[in-house]
Amino acid sequence: MSSAPAKDSKATVFFKRTASTLGLWGVVALGFASRQDWAYLILIGAIMVLATVEYFQMLRVRGEKCFPRFGIGLAVLYAVAMSWFLLRGDGVLPVGFTGAAVFLAIAGAFALQLRHPIRGDEPLKAVAFTLLGFIYLPVLFGYAPRLVFELDGPGEVPGAMVLLWLIAVTKFTDMGAYIVGSAIGKHKMIPHVSPGKTWQGFGGALIFSQLAGCGLYAFFQDDMPNFATGLHVLGGWGAVVGLGVVIALLAVIGDLAESVVKRSLEAKDSGHMLPGIGGALDLIDSLCFTAPFLYFYLQWVH
Repeated sequence: MSSAPAKDSKATVFFKRTASTLGLWGVVALGFASRQDWAYLILIGAIMVLATVEYFQMLRVRGEKCFPRFGIGLAVLYAVAMSWFLLRGDGVLPVGFTGAAVFLAIAGAFALQLRHPIRGDEPLKAVAFTLLGFIYLPVLFGYAPRLVFELDGPGEVPGAMVLLWLIAVTKFTDMGAYIVGSAIGKHKMIPHVSPGKTWQGFGGALIFSQLAGCGLYAFFQDDMPNFATGLHVLGGWGAVVGLGVVIALLAVIGDLAESVVKRSLEAKDSGHMLPGIGGALDLIDSLCFTAPFLYFYLQWVH
């Protein structure tokens, strides 16, 4: 009788997560250091499509009815079309671009469902699962490159630095929740969604988000003046602190949102691409909520 595979210790998981995180930061740093428009878009587009593939793979394993080829194809089309428009020269997506994409997703999903018989609520679930995959991943994560290109023109340093600041704050939030929660976490936060999340970890998330947000804003102004120029558009110290709090809250919600998806589909991780972290969806779950917020803040509030 075969025994179950041994579960990794906390130290092993921490080492794997740290190694994966450092490797990812290396890739991100190379992309930003190149200051090439296509480098940002290839990196973001690849992660976007991989996360969408993982989402539909979880649905397939669970046996849920959906339209995976349509959903994945739409994600690829969205990434390519968005990249083409952003690289054209003006660096701005056409008015109604996202709305047109959502319309295509809704119309296409219902059109595909017309080929199949009506069996209870199965058709609505098929359409809903397909739409969720497209809006949750390509559409929401698609606001990340828009921060780079639409904030201050195509390929300008300030926009790229704002995105780098956002990634740092978001990922430090995740890191703080994990480190503090693993070390001293005792009181469960939302056990019916994610048993591992604790209120102590949530406190760590808030602290680490401020360390990243305020630290980058304070310490890189002399050494990296372009970084400071980019962050000045956020609105000064008060905005940096306030945004750090809101981004931390949204990062936690984004992480828990993916937990809802995975627990509903009885999946431990979205994939196995990143040891100790999971897949591409595990990587960007928080950014799917923080990137749109910062984009709307800069467009509407600041």
